[in-house]
Order: sequence, then C-alpha cells, then structure tokens
Amino acid sequence: MSVLDHHAADINPRISEAEVGDYIALLKPRVMSLVIFTALVGMAMAPGHFHPVLAITSLLCIAVGAGASGALNMALEGDIDSKMSRTANRPIPRGRITRPEAMAFGMTLAFFSVMTLGILVNWVAGALLAFTIFFYVVIYTMWLKRWTAQNIVIGGAAGALPPVVAWAAVTGTVDVEPLLLFAIIFFWTPPHFWALALFRSDDYARAGIPMLPNVAGPDATRLQILLYTIVLIAVAAAPWALGYFDAVYGVVSLILGAGMLVLAINVYLRRERSQSLRATRKLFAFSILYLFALFATLLAEVVFRALAPMVGGA
Repeated sequence: MSVLDHHAADINPRISEAEVGDYIALLKPRVMSLVIFTALVGMAMAPGHFHPVLAITSLLCIAVGAGASGALNMALEGDIDSKMSRTANRPIPRGRITRPEAMAFGMTLAFFSVMTLGILVNWVAGALLAFTIFFYVVIYTMWLKRWTAQNIVIGGAAGALPPVVAWAAVTGTVDVEPLLLFAIIFFWTPPHFWALALFRSDDYARAGIPMLPNVAGPDATRLQILLYTIVLIAVAAAPWALGYFDAVYGVVSLILGAGMLVLAINVYLRRERSQSLRATRKLFAFSILYLFALFATLLAEVVFRALAPMVGGA
C-alpha cells in the first residue's frame, strides 16, 4: 500500500456499529427509572397546582438529565468498565460506541435537558438539574470514585437530588419536605452500594477503584452498613415524626426499616465467605425494594389526600 493509501485509510471516517439499544444502554435505564419515580414523588408532594404538560416536561427533563449523567459517566469510565465483569458488556467496552461519541451524546442531552427545564418551567429547577449532572459527572465520576473510599457517601448526593429538582419545578423553591426525601436517598445509598461492593470486591480491586471493602476491609464495611442502616431507619421515619405524613407511612417505614436492619445485622454477623455472599446479595436486593416501597407509600398517601375531598363530597 502506498503512502497515499495509508493516509486515505487514516482519514477514512469510522462507521459506527452502534444501534439504538446501545445508546439506550448509555442512559442507564434502570437508574433512570428510579430517578423518575423518586422525582414523581417529589413533584406529587409539592403544594399548588401544576399543569400536566409542565409536569410531564419536568419529569422528561429530569429523566434525560439522568440519562446524560449516565452517558457521561460511561464515557469517562470506559477504562474501568472494561476491567469489571459487571460492566464489561456495556457499549463502550464492547466497542459499539466510542468514548468521544458517548461524550458528545451525553453533553447534548445534558444541555437540552437543563435548557428546556429552565426555559419552559423555571430556572431554579434548571439550575438544580445542572448542578446534579455536574456533581455526578465531575465531583463523583472524575474525582471521588477514583480517589476516596467515601466516594459513595459523598457522591450519593447526586442520586438524592431528583426529588428536590422536581419540587423546585412545581414551586420554584426548595423546602423541608424535598430535603427529607433527599436525606432518605442519601442515607440509603451507602448500605445499598456497599452491599454490592462486598460481593463485587474483586471487580473493584481489578479496576483499581478504592471502594470501602478494598480500603478498610470487609469487617469495617459491614459495620458501616449497619450504622448507616440505623440512621436510615430514623431518617425515613422523619416525615411521619415531623407531621408531614400519617401513621400509615410511619408504620410502613418502620416495617421496611426492620427488614433492612435484620438483613444488615445478618451481613454484619456472617463472615464466612459463602454465607457472607448470600447475606450481602439479600441486603442489596431488598434495599431496592425498600426504597421503591417507601416512596410508593409516600405517593399513595399524597394521592389519597387529593382524592379524599372528592370521595367525601360524593
């Protein structure tokens, strides 16, 4: 092949092999679904009337913003993802999408989600969404995750912000109620992800990520899971204790909290490898159910309060 042929081959544009499913995978749809649900609860709790079109627009923008964060996270962590069995099948490690393509995709979604929310709804919500994306991508992905074992604790703030963004979309302000939702998700995050880190510690070690089990050891991680679970139970009961919700929510939060506590104690006590793996997997799985059921109860109470006057009037 001549020098000219080599040059032509170098400048020949790469034909992307990506399909729609690959771009959807970049959005982290499972994480996005949780974001949409918690944001919906924050929106439903907010006082005042909110036009349905604006409500749908806000939820869509929050969802797209979460997807943008996921895409940018994958673009920046392609080297890490390729070393972990849990993430090796993502589009970038598989070579379906290049890192620059994922970065451009994520930046485009981030820009339009923030601008759309700001222009069509209000700029308080738009600014909070922009901060959420920035925190997840820059503070968590680029800094915390690679440098400190407290990555999940501090970085959990990004995942806890969607209900606050949704509340701000309705009211243009931030109040105590959405901050309580923020606190619940914030304190839920460490036991949830540290349970995952315990049974995926080899993965994280191979990728060089300083997760708590690899830095402080499994026993210290088990203790931290237990302590954060105790705090979570108290924080989750706060909306009831402070009078924002009725006893139904309080009872549900305590029952769910008891389930989390039992599983966290089990994780703390089970040190033999096979038993430990089963215990951590159970806690990880239940923690997802815990958060969904807790927020579903909040949403059910809000809906019941809205329908009660109409039912009573009928």
